[in-house]
This record gives sequence, C-alpha cells and structure tokens, in this order.
Amino acid sequence: MNSVFHAFCATAGRRPDAPFLCIPARAGRDYCPEGAEFSYSGIAQRAIALARVYAEAGFGHGHRVALLLENRPEFFDHFLALNSLGVSIVPVNPDYVHNELVYQLDHSDAALVVALSSRVDDMQKAAQESALKPQVLDVTHAMTTMPKPVLPIPLEGSVGQQTECAMLYTSGTTGRPKGCILSNYYFLNAGEWYLGMGGRAEMRPNEERVFNPLPLYHMNALAVTGTGMMLSGGCLISPDRFHPSTWWRDVCDTNATVIHYLGVVPPLLLNLPPSDAEKTHKVRFGFGAGVDPKHHAAFESRFGFPLVEVWGMTETGRVFGDVNEPRAVGSRAFGKPLVGLEARVVDRDDNDVSANEPGELLVRYSEDDPRHGFFSGYFKNEEATEEAWRGGWFHTGDTVRQDEGGMLYFIDRTKNIIRRSGENIAAAEIEATLQVRDDVAQAAVISVPDDLREEEVFACIVLSGAMAGTQQQAEVLFEHCIENLAYFKAPGYILFVETLPTTGTQKVQKTQLFAAGVDPRLEAGCIDLRDAKSQARKRQAR
Repeated sequence: MNSVFHAFCATAGRRPDAPFLCIPARAGRDYCPEGAEFSYSGIAQRAIALARVYAEAGFGHGHRVALLLENRPEFFDHFLALNSLGVSIVPVNPDYVHNELVYQLDHSDAALVVALSSRVDDMQKAAQESALKPQVLDVTHAMTTMPKPVLPIPLEGSVGQQTECAMLYTSGTTGRPKGCILSNYYFLNAGEWYLGMGGRAEMRPNEERVFNPLPLYHMNALAVTGTGMMLSGGCLISPDRFHPSTWWRDVCDTNATVIHYLGVVPPLLLNLPPSDAEKTHKVRFGFGAGVDPKHHAAFESRFGFPLVEVWGMTETGRVFGDVNEPRAVGSRAFGKPLVGLEARVVDRDDNDVSANEPGELLVRYSEDDPRHGFFSGYFKNEEATEEAWRGGWFHTGDTVRQDEGGMLYFIDRTKNIIRRSGENIAAAEIEATLQVRDDVAQAAVISVPDDLREEEVFACIVLSGAMAGTQQQAEVLFEHCIENLAYFKAPGYILFVETLPTTGTQKVQKTQLFAAGVDPRLEAGCIDLRDAKSQARKRQAR
C-alpha cells in the first residue's frame, strides 16, 4: 500500500457495500439529523470524482489543503481525494478563533482552504492575513467552482509511503502549536499497530464498529481509528462530539462494538442515572487514556466491559496499551515496552532511573532506526525536532514510572510538575483530587513563583452549578486536599473562575489561563491559603 487512498480502495474493492462511516442521529443538526451510513464504494466514488476536479485545477504532489469540515462525511471525501494526488491535508480545529486560524494557515503554507458554508467568511478573513492568501472554497461548491492553488506543484515524482499525508498540530499547551508532518507510512503503520494490539483490545476483521467521539483533526480519530477501520473493513462511528446524555442511546443505535474515551468521559457517564441501554449495548471494550483510578473499576463493573488504558501522542503514531490480563486496573498503567516501540524512563540528564522512580518517558522504534514510523518532523522547526530526538530517543515530555516487571504508569506531563521545597508535585494528581468532588466542575493546577519555596501550588477552579466562590468554599476544598494528599501538594492559592480555556479534545490550555506577564496571585478574588498550609504541615507532622 503506497497511500491511505490505495488502502481504502483495496477495502472498497473487497467490501464495496460495507459501511465505512456512520453518523449517529442528532435532531436539529444541520447534517444527517436522522443519522446515516456511508459505504466504502460510495465514498471511494466521490473521492475519485473530487480528485479529478482537484487535479484539473492544478493541485498535486506536495501541496497542502486546509480542511475545516468538522466530523462530517465530506471530510473523508476530500481527505481521500487529496491523498490520491499526494496533497497533504491540514485539518483545522473549528473552535479556533481568528488569530489561531491566521497562524495555522500562515504556518502550514496551505494552498487552499475548504470550509463549511457557515465558516467561509471566518476563513476568508484569516486567509487574507496569511502570507500566501489562499482562496477559500465553500465545500458545497467543490465540484463546480474549484479555484487554482496559490503555488505550483512543489514536488516531482510519484506518491509513495513517505509522501506527506497530513499535518496535524499539537494542542499548543506550551506555546504556539507545532505542525507535525505525518507520512502515508505513519498513517498505515498507526492503523496496523492499532489492529494488532491484541489481548483485551483484539480487533476482528470486517466486524468492528468503533464509536470515537474525538475530532478528526486529532490523530486518535483520524490516523489511528480511521486508518485502522480502512485496513480492517470496519466502520468508524463519528459523532459531532461527546454527548453524555445520549451516549448510551447512540452507542446502542449504531451497534458499536468498541468505544474510545478520554478521562472526562467515565465520570460523566457514571453520574448518569441507570438506563437499560447501558446494559444492552454490544461494546466489547473501551480504548483510551486518563480514566481516574477511582472510576476505573467502578466503570467496568457497572457497564460491563474493560477500559483499556493506552498511551500515545501525535508524534509517535503507535501506542502502548495495558491489554493483557491481569490488567492493572485503577493504577494509571498503560502497558509495557514492545518490539517496535521501545521505552526508557530517565532523569533530567537522560540517565535511567531506578524502578518505580518518576522520570521522563523516552521512546524509539529501535537502536538502528529510532525514527521509523514516527512523525517526519516539526514543520519549519528542525531545531525542535532534533531537540526532541536528542540521543536517538524521542523525548515525550511525560513523567512516568516503570515497575520491576516493566509496566509503565502515567504520572503527569513534565511541564505540569511543580517543584516546591525540593518536592516534585504532579499537577494532575491535585486536579484529580479536586475533581472527584461534586462541587467542582473543573480544576487546573499550575505553579506560581515563591520566594522561599521556589514554586507554590495555584489552583483555578470552576464550581458546579451556581455555587459561590467564597473564602469558606476555598477552605472546604483545601481541607479536602489536606485529607487526601501530603500537605505540600495542597493549593497555596485558589482562584474561582467561570470557565477554563480548553482544546477541542477538552485538554485545558494552561498557557491561556492568564495573559503573558500577569501574576496570578494578584488577580482579584485570589485566596491565599499559605498560612493554612503551614498549619496543616504541623498537623500532619504530629
């Protein structure tokens, strides 16, 4: 298989009438309100017709086209059409605001933008502020008014496995998003790896219907699940987003056999009242990351299938997974290193740490060919690419530990480690402690400077319902942390806020909590709990 398009057409030839894409029903939505299924042959025919239109307009090997098409059926029509010509797609997060759109179009060198009718004006304004000023095509006019690319065809030669397939952007939680160049081989390898994980995540050829509520601008839904279904003859079930209230109805109505989740999904489903649908589904397992240890066993017991915790990122394509029994349920375990995805856990100087000691996760394919199957690099940022690959290992930025048997356990993102008085504190641990409470809707924990202790813990909290963010409420949450954590992990400051900035996959964008140069400690309403923390230290020391 030289491309994703070739792989799709091979399956379309073998299973022409089988469904590749299922859109769950949603009343009032402006597309497929009653739900719909799209066959392999139908999508292939539309993609081939679109490819002719693109080619006649002058698009070809090496171009990039930005797609703002959400999780709609048209996304795959255009993706496959462009892939057949060697044109890379740049999926656009529909939640991006103007400046973010300008940055992505400008940075990616997109030669064209294809957008939903409702977003054409937004994209035109952004395109005019980008360097190339690409034209913006209303997706409904693609077959009749295809504009020409703003650049000539950049590359000679035929489309192959190393041809760029897509450029996906990182979440940007540490600054400007980085464009990850992903080849056809990356996609095909990611899909094959997904299908071959085995154990509790065994995928059956031609049978699976995978319900993935994540966006198609994310590697999980597009490169892993989407390509995996193309290769296996399965069906991708793609809702517009995660809807807790109709989750089980949608899962049952679409005959889903596998579901994907992020950490926010299990607690919201556990909070739903019992229903018949939660027991009459056909789901064999869930595939995801970030389930709170306190929810893991409870979820499996109530809903009747395992949640297989995995680890992966855009740059790696392949994932680790805790797929073999006995699984380490409720421990944040995500599997062991494998042939084809080796791992080390190291300190700040890249020295291996002892068993069960926290350190940064490093990964590679092999010593002889460390980058095989990984992303091709960060676009326009060779320095960042080489820094990430220093020493022949990809530095993930994730803090993990590895036990004596080789099992890896997630702790936190390295950048979310707060260093206070010589103690390394995982922000995720504090956030999880706060979010188990019914009165806390969301929590984001960051570090702030401290003259004495280097850094202090600062918690931004969104309360549930109409609760008031008072001093008394802050003290209640503080005492909850003290009851469940060592004193030094409790917030030294609490600030109640109405909302937290998030990405399309519901990751909190901590760099957007406060404007550059703003000291969070000086924000109106910030509650200083450092004296209470000192008293708690004395209490815990007794």
